[in-house]
Amino acid sequence: MKAAACGHHFCSACWIGYLHTSINDGPGCLTLRCPDPSCGSAVGEDMVLSLVSDEDRTKYTRYLLRSYVEDNRKTKWCPAPGCEYGVDFVMGSGPYDVTCKCTHNFCWNCCEEAHRPVDCETVEKWILKNSAESENMNWLCLGAWSEHGERTGGFYACNRYETAKQEGVYDESERRREMAKNSLERYTHYYERWATNESSRAKALSDLQQMQAIQIEKLSDRQCQPVSQLKFVTEAWLQIVECRRVLKWTYAYGYYLPEHEHAKRQFFEYLQGEAESGLERLHQCAEKELQGYIDGESPAKDFNDFRTKLAGLTSVTRNYFENLVQALENGLSDVNNGQAGVKGSSSKASGSNKGRGRSKFVTSKISSSRNTDDNRH
Repeated sequence: MKAAACGHHFCSACWIGYLHTSINDGPGCLTLRCPDPSCGSAVGEDMVLSLVSDEDRTKYTRYLLRSYVEDNRKTKWCPAPGCEYGVDFVMGSGPYDVTCKCTHNFCWNCCEEAHRPVDCETVEKWILKNSAESENMNWLCLGAWSEHGERTGGFYACNRYETAKQEGVYDESERRREMAKNSLERYTHYYERWATNESSRAKALSDLQQMQAIQIEKLSDRQCQPVSQLKFVTEAWLQIVECRRVLKWTYAYGYYLPEHEHAKRQFFEYLQGEAESGLERLHQCAEKELQGYIDGESPAKDFNDFRTKLAGLTSVTRNYFENLVQALENGLSDVNNGQAGVKGSSSKASGSNKGRGRSKFVTSKISSSRNTDDNRH
C-alpha cells in the first residue's frame, strides 16, 4: 500500500495505473493530486518516479524539463530547427547574442539569429522590409505584382515603366515614380550585399565543419604536426563565420542610417570597408593558401610562415570588426554631426544589444522532438 503526504492509502497497482493514465494525458501530471476525490493533496515527484515504468519516467522527466524552461524567465528553448536544448541566460553581464550547445547563435531578446551590431527593432523592420519589398515594384508602372514576370522584363526589372517613360505616358507622375525607383535601387544595393554575406557565412560554416571533420586530420598528417598545434586554422574559420554574420547585418544598419547624416555615413562606410577588406584577405588565406598545404602542393618548410600569417590576419580582422561593432553600437557617436560641435547621437539603427546579459549554460538535452521552425561569393 502506498500513500501521498495526505495519508490516503491505495495499492501499488492502483497507483501505477493512476500515474500511467495521468502521464499519458499530458503535462497536467505535474500537478497531480491524490486519487481520493475528496482530497487535494499533491502527489510528489519522488513518489511518481519511484512507481512508474521507465517509459513513463522518461515522459514525466521531459514534462518537468519543459516546465522548467517555459516557466523560467531566464531560460529559453534554442530556436534552431530540430534543437532540443534550453539555454540559461544571465541578465546584465553582456550582449543579448547567445550560443546554444548545438552551436546556433541567436538573440535572447527577439529569438532571431544573432544580429549584433544592430538592435532588435532594426532587425524586425529589415525582415519585414525583405518580405514586403516586392510590392514596391508596383509604384514603377502602377501595375499589379501578379502581372509582372519574364514578359515585363522580370519581377525586379519592369520594362513597362521604361517603355512608358520613353513614350511620355507617365509625365505627370514622373517624379513620384522616379523616387520609387531610386528607393528600390537603394534597397536592392543593401539587400544584395546582406544576402551575399549570408551565403558566404553559410559556405564558411560548411567549410569549417569540413575542416574539423576531415581536413584538419589530413593537414596534420601532411605537415607532421599534432592537431592540437593546428588550432589556429579552426580559430581563423570561426572568425570568418562570425565576421560574415556581423558584416551582413552592417548592411541593414547602413540602409536605415539617415542619408542626411553625411559625416556618420562616411565614417560608417570607412569602418565597414576596412573590416570587409580585412575579412577578404583572411578568407582568401584560409580558403586558398591553406588548401595548398593540405594537398601538399605548397612547401612544408613554409608552413610555419603560413601559420604566422594566418594567425596574424585572424587577429587583425578581429580587431577591425571589434572596432566596427563598438562604433555602430555606440551609434557612431564619435562623429560630430555639425550641430554646434555636439557629438552625433545614436541613430535608430544603433545596436541596443550592448551590455545586457550573457549565455550562462545550456540545460540538459531532452529526448522529445520540438518542431520549431527555423557560398561564399
